[in-house]
Amino acid sequence: MSAVTQSGQMVFTSTESVVFGRPAAEALSDIADARDARRIFLLASETLRTSTPEIERIEKALGKRHATTWSGLAPHVPRKDVVAAADAARACDADLIVTVGGGSVTDGGKIVSLLLKHGVDAVEAMEALRVYVTEEGEVVNPIADDPDAGPDVRTICIPTTLSGGEFNALSGATDEVTDHKQGYEHRAMAPVAVLLDPAMTVHTPEWLWLSTGVRSVDHAVETLASNQSNDFADGLAENALRMLAEGMPRSKRDPNDLDARLKCQMGAWQSMIPIIGGVPMGASHAIGHILGGACDVPHGYTSCVMSPYVLAWNAEHDDSRQVRIRAALGAGDKSASEALDGMIRSLGMPRTLAEVDVGEDRFAQVAELTLEDIWGRTNPRPVTGADDIMTILRRAA
Repeated sequence: MSAVTQSGQMVFTSTESVVFGRPAAEALSDIADARDARRIFLLASETLRTSTPEIERIEKALGKRHATTWSGLAPHVPRKDVVAAADAARACDADLIVTVGGGSVTDGGKIVSLLLKHGVDAVEAMEALRVYVTEEGEVVNPIADDPDAGPDVRTICIPTTLSGGEFNALSGATDEVTDHKQGYEHRAMAPVAVLLDPAMTVHTPEWLWLSTGVRSVDHAVETLASNQSNDFADGLAENALRMLAEGMPRSKRDPNDLDARLKCQMGAWQSMIPIIGGVPMGASHAIGHILGGACDVPHGYTSCVMSPYVLAWNAEHDDSRQVRIRAALGAGDKSASEALDGMIRSLGMPRTLAEVDVGEDRFAQVAELTLEDIWGRTNPRPVTGADDIMTILRRAA
């Protein structure tokens, strides 16, 4: 009798197109014309707006279709900043939101579209829209099953880092009272289009480019390690891991190697498709969300520190799902954790919690909040309580 075949379902978002390799301003102008957008709200990175010509170039390309530009969204997306951005978009009666920048700008823009739909103009009103986890570990999304709850004003994302959030309907914003980064998700929150322009990323600081690249490596690694993945998702994740492992060192050696940068962007894209389709991430992502929101650790750095330690902890339970990780990283005789550690170190990224200014005095808070994360209970080695997270954190100290 033959073995039971795989069964499951991959669920995708409402993104209609990904444009790659073209100048962002040119591609955006074409899409805006095709959609007949007349009041475009541009949510931009403050650094790109003040230190480069890129935002002005986009504004000129849009011409009369450009309504206003707003910048100043802080890292980890504080809720008050998202409300302020939504107020600015509401004031110009935006009919299209365009984000230009890193993961925080991307997340902020997608949540702005949701706040416009629901008329949210105060931080407290965001509570009714957020994803939460019950004491039993059940993930509850209060708006997921209502097709009319999604945004009417769509988003286009022009990413300048490699975190990959532009491909996802899920976004995070930080509750400033609890320091907890919380999720917001509706299928229509995904951008209608994503524009991958490698030339735009040359302005991105090296540490940010490479650390967010490791974040996408972590997407691929936790897909390949997941017991809930499948052959389709594994194939994408393995190729993503290979492209990132090639492209990041090349872009570090030559920051103007646009082919290497596009290869990284393609790898980040592929790494996100399994997550979008429904493959859950594990403890590295769950802990990382808390390190970002509660301890102000940059998004990419959380994966640089945590991913190898989580892999090692999982391998003690079962390393059978780590074979393809080892192959993609060219591990040789090394374990998947050791190979990943070596790659991250070769990029000059931090590898301990001490290097990102997180001391043991924060571990209990991080462990408890991790259990409330959407991926706090989906690690391939079961997380049975805060003590398991504390074990991983102490190894990463």
